[in-house]
This record gives sequence, structure tokens and C-alpha cells, in this order.
Amino acid sequence: MNFYKDQLFHIYNQGNNRQQIFFSDENYRYFLWKMQAYLLPFGDLVSWCLMTTHFHWQFYVREVWIPRHVLRANVDEIEFLRRKDKYGLNARKVNRDWSRTAHDNDLVSLNQSIGDLQRSYTRALNKERNTSGSLFRNECKAQDGWIDDFVTLKKKGIEDRRFVLGSDYAYRCLCYIHGNPKKAKLVSKSVDYKWSSAKDYYADASNSICNLELGRKIIQFV
Repeated sequence: MNFYKDQLFHIYNQGNNRQQIFFSDENYRYFLWKMQAYLLPFGDLVSWCLMTTHFHWQFYVREVWIPRHVLRANVDEIEFLRRKDKYGLNARKVNRDWSRTAHDNDLVSLNQSIGDLQRSYTRALNKERNTSGSLFRNECKAQDGWIDDFVTLKKKGIEDRRFVLGSDYAYRCLCYIHGNPKKAKLVSKSVDYKWSSAKDYYADASNSICNLELGRKIIQFV
């Protein structure tokens, strides 16, 4: 995927052969922690939805490359927060040995980080279910629900009028993402689905992993 700074993207992927990728509430929660660990150092989530066989993110990219040590520090911090949330005072500290991997001062891309996120989740799920092999399609897609192209505010520095503030295009993309559960007849209203950010916008959730303020600014959602 060819990302640009200060752009809005719709990123999605699905299981190999459309296989199931989430089997329990704990799987969904674990994947959300991984999203915080591997995505947020690069920008802001505007909306997201996790379905049984696939996921959607609407993501505002602030940095395409960051120092590897910055990503590693965030991954370890989020992992410790996850353990505290699950195990309380019995949570173990994160003592990860990075010595055999790439140097701390190297740069890591958003593309690489998304790959790391998927591999990390796959390893955990394979261990839990005593399975092996890849879980996701080889590459995420970055396009929206209507055109086979990146969802960006600008493309190579040239403004696209569909994506300027006040345009309803980004809002329609958000509605497309939030509308997946209703379309699949899992809920009657999008805000009732547990594993999407629709409820965060509806309730103005203070603990949302989305940047709701940025989301409202971009999509003119009031």
C-alpha cells in the first residue's frame, strides 16, 4: 500500500479464503489492543469495524515512517496495559528481547507495522486454537466501498475535491464501515454492534481509541 502523510485512508483485510478470524469476545478485544499498539504511533483512527471474517479501519496517516524504537516502546506499553486490564495486579511486566531483531534506530513503515499487527494476532490465535499457517490475505487493501483507489484528502499533493472538509465523501465511507453489521443482519442499528466505533460517536465515548474530535472535523459529523 502506498501511503501519504496527512491523508485519510480506508484500510481493510479479510481472512484467507474468507475464513473466520474472530471466534470469541476475547479475540476481538485482543485485536483492538494490537490496533492501539501498531497503528496509533502512525496516526489517528477515525472509525473501525471488526466483523467475523474481516475488518475495516478509517485511518488518518500522520507519519508513514517512524523510528523503530518508538514503535517498540508503544507496543510494549500497550501490551502491559492489556495485561493489567486482563490480570490486574497479577499482570507480568513486558520483558521483550529485541536484540535479535532490527536495530532500534532503523525506521519502520506503516505497511510493516500493519504486517506485524496481523502476524502477532495470527500467532496468538494459532496458539489458542492449536492451529498453524497464515490467517489473513497476504496484503491489506486500501480503497473505499465505491472506487478502486485510495481514500485520501490529497493524492500526490493534488487536492481532491471529494475529500476536502465539508465533503460528504469521508462521511459516506464512515457510514459504509459502520453499516457492515447492519447489512449482515447482525443488528438492527449500527450503534448496537459491539465491535465498531459507531457506538463511540453515538455516546461521545471518552475511552474511544478513535480520535472523535478529528473524525467529526473530517466528516463534518455533528
